[in-house]
Amino acid sequence: MSIEIFRDAWGIPHLRADSARELARAQGRVTARDRAWQLEVERHRARGTSAAFLGAGALSWDTLARRARLDDTARRCFAALERRDPETADWVRAYVDGVNEELPGAEAPEFARAGLAPGRWEPWTPLGVWLGTHILFAGFPAKLWRDEAIRHLGPDAVGLFATDGPGTAGSNGWLVAGARTGTGHAILAGDPHRYIEDPGVYQQIRLSCPEFDVLGLAVPGVPGIAHFGHAGPVAWSITNAMADYQDLYRERLRRTGAGIEALGPDGHWHRASRHTETVEVAGEAPVEIEVIETDRGPVIAGGPEGLDGGVVEGAPVLSDPPVVSDPSDGSGPSVGSDPSIVPGQSVGSDPSIVPGQSVLRDSSALLGQSVPSDPSVLRDPSVVPGQSVLPDPPTLPDPPTLPDPPALPDPLAPSDPPTLPDPPVALSLRHPPRVTEDLGFSALLPLLRARRAADVDRAFDHWVEPVNVVQAADTEGGLLHRVAGRVPVRAAANRLRPVPAWEPGHEWQGWHETPRAGLTDGIAVMANQRGPATPLGVEFAPPHRAQRITALLAEKDRWSPADMPAIHTDTHLASAQPLLDRMERLDGLSPEAETLRETIRQWDRRMAGDSHEAALYAAVRSAVVRRLAAHPAFAALTAPPAYPDVLLPWLGLLPRIAFALEHLLRAEELYGVDRDGVVRGALEEVAAEPPRGTWGDTHRLVPWQALPEPDPDAPALSGDHDCVLCTSAVPGLTDLAARGPAARYVWDLARREDSLWVVPLGASGVPGSPHHRDQLPLWLRGDLVPVVTDWQHLTKED
Repeated sequence: MSIEIFRDAWGIPHLRADSARELARAQGRVTARDRAWQLEVERHRARGTSAAFLGAGALSWDTLARRARLDDTARRCFAALERRDPETADWVRAYVDGVNEELPGAEAPEFARAGLAPGRWEPWTPLGVWLGTHILFAGFPAKLWRDEAIRHLGPDAVGLFATDGPGTAGSNGWLVAGARTGTGHAILAGDPHRYIEDPGVYQQIRLSCPEFDVLGLAVPGVPGIAHFGHAGPVAWSITNAMADYQDLYRERLRRTGAGIEALGPDGHWHRASRHTETVEVAGEAPVEIEVIETDRGPVIAGGPEGLDGGVVEGAPVLSDPPVVSDPSDGSGPSVGSDPSIVPGQSVGSDPSIVPGQSVLRDSSALLGQSVPSDPSVLRDPSVVPGQSVLPDPPTLPDPPTLPDPPALPDPLAPSDPPTLPDPPVALSLRHPPRVTEDLGFSALLPLLRARRAADVDRAFDHWVEPVNVVQAADTEGGLLHRVAGRVPVRAAANRLRPVPAWEPGHEWQGWHETPRAGLTDGIAVMANQRGPATPLGVEFAPPHRAQRITALLAEKDRWSPADMPAIHTDTHLASAQPLLDRMERLDGLSPEAETLRETIRQWDRRMAGDSHEAALYAAVRSAVVRRLAAHPAFAALTAPPAYPDVLLPWLGLLPRIAFALEHLLRAEELYGVDRDGVVRGALEEVAAEPPRGTWGDTHRLVPWQALPEPDPDAPALSGDHDCVLCTSAVPGLTDLAARGPAARYVWDLARREDSLWVVPLGASGVPGSPHHRDQLPLWLRGDLVPVVTDWQHLTKED
């Protein structure tokens, strides 16, 4: 036996090999076989070359990837890994060898559609895939939103709008100790919430060699099982800790005869690195970009002439400054060309590929733009075709004159600026892997080799990003509940908004100790709420999901794996209460609005797909969101700032209002807005033309695809953003959902074969495969697939 590949009835690969290294090679091979197109999309995204075959819509992402130096960071981290941990580096190389062995002959119809041939993976490509997947995971663009909100509304706006908002990934996870189960052994269960992608973001897989036998959910393109695994004697899972570990700096740059310099906190100008790169764009002329890096980090927006779009600090300017090439500084190599793109073949000839389509799955809404009527050109599948993202506002009374915002308290107050007249600024990004040349890959092999919760604990000591809350349990009664990852120690202002690079006091000063927590009444629940990671973050998810899971677990003394799907699929919506309270106290409604309110009053607060009452509530909620977003009090926040397109979704007023609605309705005062009047108007608006169907008629799943299908299926969904069954739409914009449970799992420590799992689509990423979407009906119903551990019940693959 060198490498053996087996499949269960769902096409899930079970791999056996003689060594961990050969097993990594097998994992690379089977991933290339099942997910070839996905692997190549991720490789190109990590290198910033996806616009070469996906078109102009991918240009903003490619520009960010180039300017943030993702590929260079991956190279550096891999070189450092070879020095620090040569065994893991060799193991990663083996995975890449497997990918390269299988990829050239892999079947995926998307390659022909895109005019793309599979390329060759480099040893650092898995690290680049990890970086590309997670660079926006912590939501650093939210600092730009807070900066705008503080500037226009004052510092209280940070608290009012602080919630799990656009583009932020979350999860549910719960640990039930043996004292609360029927077997006396622990159970881990949960579901990570991400964009639902086709192919899926997680790969069900089993990895077995003489050293270990682990099954779990792998990230395609990355060896091992990082997030959710069951090794037999021990199992682990994670949720997003919502920590803040990335900083944005406002930079002052200037061109000199020798290149570019940046003003440092010591008051002196320091040389910045600078070169140019060319981004190829399908169907359009190549685009040259300038790549700059200061002592803080890569410049991701703007340059010496100011932000992209010509904005200088404190004053909008409408003209675009050209990228100026400094011949005295020389240019870096162009990495825009890629040998995987077939020479002479049109990459835009397929009529289903629309030029200008964006593939930025890292955000959840177009903002301030009119959405094209053709759904294939939508950058985000949650946007309703033909609908304006900012609809025509209803006529509302002018609000009373607002007082000047209060002075910002320290640490929000900016320091006194130096005596420079509105100098241009750019934005640089500082994040741990770029600083330390470490992506945490040294945790991956120890995780596979773990036998006890203490082993998992030690493995996660090597973790870098994203920062997670880890839960683990073993068959000997060991339990783990901790935060894992690297969070820098720095000033509080760094966490909130971009800080001036030229002022002292914003430097990183070491790393936080990662907090730990215990269990309460034999359970631990994490759903991105304020918990052990509270000292490390700013914005967290509302507590509703965590409180609901805790309440459900309190209903029984003993739990089994078969009980857990009922928790996964719970649709109670606690965040509805503030709007219901506002509705309840209204008087003088029209007869139609009174009937509507009475119908919603009888609603059971469940966002069930077959509920007419849930549809009515959602319609009123959306109308409230639109009316609030159209209120003059927020007018200054509707103009999109001159940041790169890929960052703008985090600054959208309408989604921010949608996800913070309960805070905005409960606040003692809201900038003079008559909220009762807003709710009254929303009730009357919906009563005049109420939805006739159910919540599932409009709340439908639209997975993200790099090459969207012309007529995709959109199955009906239950759930909502704040339900345990977290299927996220954007109220006020669309009921379609692109985010939800990217997998579900139940890890049983008594008998691994009693564990359960499911993904939204299937094990295969190849359209037409019998296992491309065979798990979708189960996922929609809340059912799970049994874990198979007996090799005799598996089918060997040639």
